[in-house]
Amino acid sequence: MRKESKSIQPSTTKGRKATLRKILLAKRDAITQAIKQQLGQSLTEEQQRRLESAMDSGDQALVDLDREMGISLQEMRNKERRQIEEALVSLEEGTYGMCAECGEEVSEKRLQALPFARLCVACQTNRELMEKIERAEQRS
Repeated sequence: MRKESKSIQPSTTKGRKATLRKILLAKRDAITQAIKQQLGQSLTEEQQRRLESAMDSGDQALVDLDREMGISLQEMRNKERRQIEEALVSLEEGTYGMCAECGEEVSEKRLQALPFARLCVACQTNRELMEKIERAEQRS
């Protein structure tokens, strides 16, 4: 069931597009900076070898866990960066910031928090509720 999208004045649309672009570019820059910072903190292979030779098995386990968590964090950041790039393309196409379910505008507050959100808060809430009901039915 799709609601009619509200008529938006061209000047309002231009202003919203500029605001959304700023949000996306700022978020992309922050993520890119975080990725570069973590990569800059990586030890060289020689430093890593020296460090590992001086550790017991408990220390090695902690280093391995830290390395795995770092890799996972980088993968999450990279995925988020890709989603933001896709959102920038959608912005140029004129589809960004519109709910994929109801067609209403997704609030700028929501897009600041989650720049690649495809659903408005109401539709996202409904979707999560339906998923929760489905999971409960599957367990029964």
